[in-house]
Amino acid sequence: MKHWPAPPPRTAPLVRRRIPMFHPVPVAPRRDGWTVQRQAWFIGVLAETRSVVETCRRVGMGRESAYRLRKRPGAAGFAAAWDAALGRPHIAVDPSSAKATGLPAAYRFHAGLVQVHMHAGKLVAIARKPDNSALLQHLAQLGRAAGDMADPCAKSHDSNPGYAFHEGEDRADGAAPGAASPCPAPRKVRQSPHPPAPSEGDRR
Repeated sequence: MKHWPAPPPRTAPLVRRRIPMFHPVPVAPRRDGWTVQRQAWFIGVLAETRSVVETCRRVGMGRESAYRLRKRPGAAGFAAAWDAALGRPHIAVDPSSAKATGLPAAYRFHAGLVQVHMHAGKLVAIARKPDNSALLQHLAQLGRAAGDMADPCAKSHDSNPGYAFHEGEDRADGAAPGAASPCPAPRKVRQSPHPPAPSEGDRR
């Protein structure tokens, strides 16, 4: 009886995983802490090893420290990239949304986005990209703040059409009378429903 050799085991097809871009988690600046480079390295190595313990050993951080980083405020994007690296289903995080990321526009602009590039299941590159959407949002917020500082009474003036403002009246904010105020209390200007009578000069 002939014995044929067993066929070689079939290798599982390589599944290409795309790791979403994310903003680094805000942490205190420490050389031995979770720097931006170490956060990106953690995600890339995690996609290679599929093991949190092995990844922490390679990047030189503790396992409990990694899970604490994942739970910090503003870590929604980092957590989504973590799950994507492990091949888990995750909720997509819109990096242009302050509500989704938990990060203000100013931080997202200054920190930028982190992109982990994988090829054939191996980490090949880590890139930092500017967040132009956050820049536009931040500039719009600065513009609104500058407008409010330039004319602090504009809002009260606009909300009281038909009023005239006179110095020396009581403060609109309830302060003591006579105190200096950029926004004095409004006084209603009554307008007569009848047209004014013509003067002697107009009659001639």
